[in-house]
Amino acid sequence: MFKIFSLVFGVLFLICAGLQWNDPDPYFWIPLYLLSALSCALAFKQVNALRFNMFNIALYSAYAIYLFVAQDGVISWATEHHFDSLTQSMMASTPWIENTREFGGLFIMLVVCAINLYVSRQQLSNDNFTEEDDKHVST
Repeated sequence: MFKIFSLVFGVLFLICAGLQWNDPDPYFWIPLYLLSALSCALAFKQVNALRFNMFNIALYSAYAIYLFVAQDGVISWATEHHFDSLTQSMMASTPWIENTREFGGLFIMLVVCAINLYVSRQQLSNDNFTEEDDKHVST
């Protein structure tokens, strides 16, 4: 089941990275989506990537916090613009739409990397537990 999760989100993140070519700042968003895709690829292959996922989580959290509290960020969208629809077209007069959408993307990447980290830790713990059992049985 987890392999399907990793595969689906890995492909979605690759698609999102490709769609960023039309974004005003593709040099920033393409690497972020590719980092998440790589996290999913490593999870799919069951490669222990604890530090890599922790790095991703820290990176996404820092930028998400910034977008949350920025002048035209999520708080502004909620309080000053009363949760206006995020499906409106983005214009210079509505920067909170872009920032809130970006926050949403970061939140999805953050949650997926956190799940990958959790599962990776569980697998590592299970592997260590099995090795300890093997040592006790053989002695």
